[in-house]
Formats: sequence, structure tokens, C-alpha cells
Amino acid sequence: MLKTNHTAVTEFILLGLTNRVELQPVLFVVFLVTYLVTVVGNGGMILLIRSDSRLHTPMYFFLSHLSFVDLCYATNITPQMLVNFLSKRKNISITGCFMQFHFFIALAITEYYMLTAMAFDRYMAICKPLSYGIKMSRGVCISLVAISYIYGFANGLAQTILMLRLSFCGPNEINHFYCADPPLLVLACSDTYVKETAMFVVAGFNLTCSLTMILISYIFIFMAILRIHSAAGRRKAFSTCGSHLTAVTIFYGTLFCMHLRPPSEASVEEGKIIAVFYIFVSPMLNPLIYSLRNNDVKEAIRKVIQKKLFDK
Repeated sequence: MLKTNHTAVTEFILLGLTNRVELQPVLFVVFLVTYLVTVVGNGGMILLIRSDSRLHTPMYFFLSHLSFVDLCYATNITPQMLVNFLSKRKNISITGCFMQFHFFIALAITEYYMLTAMAFDRYMAICKPLSYGIKMSRGVCISLVAISYIYGFANGLAQTILMLRLSFCGPNEINHFYCADPPLLVLACSDTYVKETAMFVVAGFNLTCSLTMILISYIFIFMAILRIHSAAGRRKAFSTCGSHLTAVTIFYGTLFCMHLRPPSEASVEEGKIIAVFYIFVSPMLNPLIYSLRNNDVKEAIRKVIQKKLFDK
């Protein structure tokens, strides 16, 4: 809908998760703890992979970059959100809002294809073990990671440019805790058809494309595992995929709910709850999922703890 007031907006007000004042300090503590666990977990995973030579394999190379993306993902949103919990005026500049918007989309799409690269790595390891070392060389791994970053940030830039073409002339209250697509489109005074169409096409294409590649990889993986005669061999093969499948289920499940809905006041309210899962819960849980379900990571953690105790 076009609005008639043409006073340019210079800042936005983030309404946050709730307008109940008594809950703000409680939510501040909850999300601060969640963020600290995310930083320690993902930062620790990156340092652990870099410090232990046994983890210098393609699978852990991709995992270190997944941890880096998760760390950036949470950091893009959480500090501003924590400040707003304790502030009376929950404002963000229009420049800051669009930067947050850009990095959110860029990092989300980067994570799609980082998870896809990890699925491809598992496919090569289980289905093509004899050529795994050649096909998944360091150069190939670096290329897959670089393509994920470049493609993700190119998509983020394109979506941000389309958003910048819209006019915002008031009201300026974003019914969310970060600068997201649907609540921003609700505030636009100009025609949002092109941006809405691009949002659905980009979100739908990248979600479907990346998830399809992951599913195809796992179809071949499961077929290969079922051909393994020993029960111990099948369990070992499944154990290398369990953590990745869990991370994929959490991340993609919430994103499908978030993006493939038309922007409206009702969808924005639902989106707040869904967004908590993929912005805060998923990045926090990923290091726990990969450390608790992975013997190599558990052994590396054990070595670090023993070394610290021995040094003392």
C-alpha cells in the first residue's frame, strides 16, 4: 500500500520480542548467556580444529567455517538486541539497519551452501573412499568455501540494493528484534512488488537448491551404508553423518517456516519466535552437536584438558 506522507525516515525503532517492560531484564540475561555460549562454543571449535593436527581434514575444515559463519550470524544481531533490552529508546540508524539486513542474508545463504559442501564431503568419504583424498584436496575445499562466501554475499548485496530502492516515510517502528525482510516491507511507502518477488525467488531457490543437493547426497550415502555388511561398519558410517543431519534439520526446518510466507503482521509475530531458533538456538547448539556426537572432537577436547592439567 502506498502512503502519502513523504518525510524521509532516518532511523528505525526496533520493537523487539515483547513490549512487556518487566521481561526485558530477564530476556537480557537469557540472550546474553546464549550469546556467550555461542561465542565460546564456536570460537572454541575453530581454535580446537586449528590446534589439533588430527582434525586437519576436509570435514573439520568445513566445520571450522560453519562455526565462523554461526559466530558472525549471532554477532550481527545479538549486541544490538542486548542494548535494546536495557534502553528506553530502541533505535537503529537506517544505515545500521541495512548493514544488519545485508549481513543477515549474506551469512544465511553462505550457511546454506556450507552445509551443502559438508554433505558433499560426507558423500565423497563414504561413497568414493578410494578417490576421497584426491577429489577433496585442499584446493577443492578452499574453492567450495570461497564459492559459498562469494555467492552468499553477492545475494545479500543484491537484496540490500533492492531494499535501498524503496522509500520509507513513516511510521518507522519495525515489529521485530532485527532488520528483517517482512517487517521492513510493511513499512515501505513505495511499491514493494519487485522486492517481495525477489525475496521469495531468492529464498525459495536457495533453500530448495541447497536442501535438494543435501538430500541427494544423503540418498547415495544411505544406499552405500546399507551395502556395508558389518553392523559396526554401518554404525561408524552413520555416526559421521548424524551431527550434520541434526544441524541441517534444525537450520532448514526453521528457515522454511520463516521465509516461505507472505509478509503480514501475523507472519511477523510468528517470525519472531521462529527467528529465535535459527539466529540463537542453532548457532549455540551446533558446536554441542558436533562435539557430543563426534569421537574425534571429544578426543581432541580431552587432550586439551589433559594438557592444561599437566601444565599446571
